[in-house]
Amino acid sequence: MSGHHVSTAKFLWGVAIALLFLTFLTVAAAWMHFPEPWNVIVKLGIAVVKAFIVAAFFMNLWWDTKFNALLLFMSILFLFIFVGITLLDTLYRTDPIPGF
Repeated sequence: MSGHHVSTAKFLWGVAIALLFLTFLTVAAAWMHFPEPWNVIVKLGIAVVKAFIVAAFFMNLWWDTKFNALLLFMSILFLFIFVGITLLDTLYRTDPIPGF
C-alpha cells in the first residue's frame, strides 16, 4: 500500500525516551512546590505535551490525513465544552441542604 508512513525503530525509541523523560519530569513536578495557579498549569502542560507526542507519533496522526487530526481535535474540544457546561452547573448551584 502506498502512502503509508513506516516509522523507523530509531525514531520510535527516540519518542519513547522523550516520553520517559517527560514522565520523570512529571514525577519531579509532583514533588516540587509551585505557587497556586502554576502547579496545575505546569502539570497539565507536561500532560498535554505527552498526549500530543503519543497522538502524533505513536498513532501516526502526524503523517495521516489532516481530517483524522481534525476529528481528534474536535472530540477534545467537545470534551472541554461538556466538562465546562457541567462545571457551570455544579460550581454555581446552591446547596439544597446546607453543610451536607
